[in-house]
Amino acid sequence: MGKITKYLNQLTVGNVFDSPEIIDKYSVDQSALKIKPKFVAFPESTDDIRKLLRFFNQLAAKDIKVAVTARGTGLGEGGSALTNGVIISTEKLNRLLEIDSRERLVRVQAGITLRELNTALSVSGLTIPIDGCDERTIGGLISENNKGQCSKKYGGLYAYVERIEVVLTNGECLQTERLKKYALAKRAADKSMEGDIYRKVIKLIKSNTTLIDKISNDNKDQSGYPMLAQAPRRETLDLMPVFFGAEGTLGIISEVILRAVPLRKHPERVVATFKEIGHALEYAKALEPLKPRRLDLFDLKIIMEARESGKNLDGVIKKLEDGFVVFANFDERPGTCIKKIKAMRDKFPRTAKFIYESVNDRPTLNEFENALDNYLGYVKNGERVPILTNFYLPNDNIEHFLQDLTVLEKKLDLKVELFGSLGSSIYSLRPKFNLEESDFNKRATMFLRAGAFIINRQGGKLAGGTPEGRLKAVVTNADMLEPEKKMYTTLKDIFDSNGILNPDIKLGASSKFTLTHFRSENRTSIIV
Repeated sequence: MGKITKYLNQLTVGNVFDSPEIIDKYSVDQSALKIKPKFVAFPESTDDIRKLLRFFNQLAAKDIKVAVTARGTGLGEGGSALTNGVIISTEKLNRLLEIDSRERLVRVQAGITLRELNTALSVSGLTIPIDGCDERTIGGLISENNKGQCSKKYGGLYAYVERIEVVLTNGECLQTERLKKYALAKRAADKSMEGDIYRKVIKLIKSNTTLIDKISNDNKDQSGYPMLAQAPRRETLDLMPVFFGAEGTLGIISEVILRAVPLRKHPERVVATFKEIGHALEYAKALEPLKPRRLDLFDLKIIMEARESGKNLDGVIKKLEDGFVVFANFDERPGTCIKKIKAMRDKFPRTAKFIYESVNDRPTLNEFENALDNYLGYVKNGERVPILTNFYLPNDNIEHFLQDLTVLEKKLDLKVELFGSLGSSIYSLRPKFNLEESDFNKRATMFLRAGAFIINRQGGKLAGGTPEGRLKAVVTNADMLEPEKKMYTTLKDIFDSNGILNPDIKLGASSKFTLTHFRSENRTSIIV
């Protein structure tokens, strides 16, 4: 144990480690990268986080910089939970602190997972209606501004967060709220880091009103700090939005107050398979007035691969070798919705296959919902690497995008299947790579750049579903316009003048560093 580790263990109640086995475990997340930290800290309170940040900020003021990265469950795919400095894990900050069932408000520590929170809320008949993120922490979901699979109907997590508590680099705690003119002036006059932040953010917003208006109107790109546009409103200011998608570069979220909604009954599901993408998109458009909770699209090859591993999915595939599957579920008048779908069945070709929620078909539907995890997780001699994931793509351009993708597949000798949400227009591609092959770095980089090109060509945004982290920043930093880059850099400096908070991601990411830190082992060969 080194001197710094020993000192930090004396400073905090929680533990700090520098042992090789823990360093190795926290050198990977769900991305394709591997970066070894120097220390891993497990704070047990907000006060621990304050002491850790104050220590490393004081070191940075003496020109001894150690990067500080907050980490939840390590399920991010952009490499933002990795660092060669210190990781502050929120694993032990996972308590539900307070619940007001009448007002539907709940206060939690940032390290609680969505599953843990919703399990606790269900006792009171409440929920946070975000799908597909159950194992993510609330702090992590805010940092990635992850919207979930039912954001079309219910909005993302941003719609349910009332306030957050953030530990600033000097150890102060900032508790966000929407401040009116008088309260804002009073807060900005305070002789503290918080007061300094308010003064400088107000000045930044006033000097960039035209640019901020433009960003507000074009809300599909999460690179940089575009949620800054949501902070000012009618002579009021709330700093909470800027932390959504900030990926831990402005402060470390310690507590969150959320507003829950009544828990609806279990959704009823419909799976429809089509040979042609045009028919799948036509069907999906016809479902929009029915307001499905989820509306997802899958390349049929994903389902075929899951079937080959033993899943009972013959009823979904129906002898087709190519095609697309549309999955919908309904938590509002589901019986009526399914009747309407049955009525529109004749509008589609005979080759189309429909499976509705019923006692007989429930096992198949359950198997279908597990098919994507099966496809992503069970790969021989390789791994489905998350290089192009969670990008925005207009649904109207999917057909043209697939044509471009076919050309890309031939050029790079890859098989690539599209999947994602028709509701939110957020999609992913997860081709199989063997990370142990000598040319993996080269092929992965080509796929990232070429994939980003066709996404942009079809009106999409690479950082549409999640921020740029390290990997997407290879492309987005080069594409970002100079006025936006300047404004976002100034915002980062306001919160982190010594540059210790995740300095190597987002605008600070280095293409050379990132692309030389791809893992050289497949995930089945490493400890996660």
